[in-house]
Amino acid sequence: MTVVRDVPKQLFIGGDWQDAESGRTLSVDNPATGEELCQVADASPGDGRRAVEAAVAAQAAWAATPPRVRSEILRRAYDIIIARSEDLALLMTLEMGKPLAEARAEVAYGAEFFRWFSEEAVRIDGGMMTAPDGRNRLLVTRQPVGPCLLVTPWNFPLAMGTRKIGPAVAAGCTIVLKPAPQTPLTSLALAEILTEAGLPAGVLNVVTTSDAAGVVAPLLRGGRIRKLSFTGSTQVGRILLAQCADTVIRTSMELGGNAPLIVFDDADLDVAVEGTMVAKMRNMGESCCAANRILAHTSIAEEFASRLAARMAALTVGSGTEPGTDVGPLIDLAGRSKAHDLVLDAVKRGATALTGGELPEGPGSFYPPTVLTGVAADSAITDTEIFGPVAAIRTFESEEEAVAAANDTEFGLAAYLFTQNLDRALRVSERLESGMIGINTGLVSNPAAPFGGVKQSGLGREGGRVGIDEFLEYKYLAVPVGA
Repeated sequence: MTVVRDVPKQLFIGGDWQDAESGRTLSVDNPATGEELCQVADASPGDGRRAVEAAVAAQAAWAATPPRVRSEILRRAYDIIIARSEDLALLMTLEMGKPLAEARAEVAYGAEFFRWFSEEAVRIDGGMMTAPDGRNRLLVTRQPVGPCLLVTPWNFPLAMGTRKIGPAVAAGCTIVLKPAPQTPLTSLALAEILTEAGLPAGVLNVVTTSDAAGVVAPLLRGGRIRKLSFTGSTQVGRILLAQCADTVIRTSMELGGNAPLIVFDDADLDVAVEGTMVAKMRNMGESCCAANRILAHTSIAEEFASRLAARMAALTVGSGTEPGTDVGPLIDLAGRSKAHDLVLDAVKRGATALTGGELPEGPGSFYPPTVLTGVAADSAITDTEIFGPVAAIRTFESEEEAVAAANDTEFGLAAYLFTQNLDRALRVSERLESGMIGINTGLVSNPAAPFGGVKQSGLGREGGRVGIDEFLEYKYLAVPVGA
């Protein structure tokens, strides 16, 4: 494929494309076929240190760069991404599996973070006030936190990069980006785009590696990284937090999810089914804010499940590059096995598969859209992030029961509820322990909104007006003023 051939395959350090110091490479595979797309450089801890050195060397000059200059670089990068939407979408589909229609939507969504933060770059503010005793003037300024390590997952290869790079660049921070080894090509293409847009050498450094723990841990403990932004599992997030403690690194993290989706008895079922399809099937269910636990009122549960199963069964499963494909492969065979094991456990405990639930034959890591009813509360699927196209439905009798079930998890990233009663919508939303709530909608992600969770779903927020705050420090100046 031309789009794969044209992407650089080396590490990007200090403005130069270079091989890993060991000469090693890692394989990037197409999940639709299991075949290798290409090899990219496989960084060692030494390569990681060189990337940090480049970021540290560029930090002072980049922090002093006028906000308008930083803004215009991001805006140019936005324009380039939009102009190359088709190539970037195809690249994502090949390395990650999502259908081209979804990949195109991600390009538009991901590009928007660059446009949003290009506008925020020139709005970094401070303030001044008179001290209560009248003797001092209190000046507050904002400064970049310093060199940042950004660790991105494989499920949204472009958007997770732009959502972190955008505010870091806007704030005046330099960056070491470590993308997921399954999907490094989109990040490498993004580095090339930012360079073309005028980003100076050393501001963005990209380190692809199969040894994430070996590369990342020394960087966090080395005393030169001042900020970590991580998207991934809660388990890995806990490890990284412990490593950051050694040098008191500022952190923001979007971690695991176990999103409840509640369908009340007064819901518009057409709206509820459509919203559930979006919340469950976006990205084949491989999303931290995907609906993981579907709670339907007993009075409408059977009809809701029947309609949902009909919609899921009608989806076309296949390679993301094929016209008409609705559901692409999962990221790898391990991801497929996890989803299937959760289905088997639920069925063993009494659940019924209305559609799907069988492993397909042939190559690739495909899994059929699956709807389970009668899911027992003690099934593994109720407290494990599925990351696949499996809708697990339980029932409830009362609002109190629904809220209790929704909050019965250590996670709190996203939640969804469907009701035509405004009082109930607001009342339940205020009681749900989640950072984001979708009311009669299955889509909560928006570059203009603060994305993030509570409890063990993470720290901090990305996007919105507050997204840039994660990359800025406050500095207070006391200025005595004579009488």
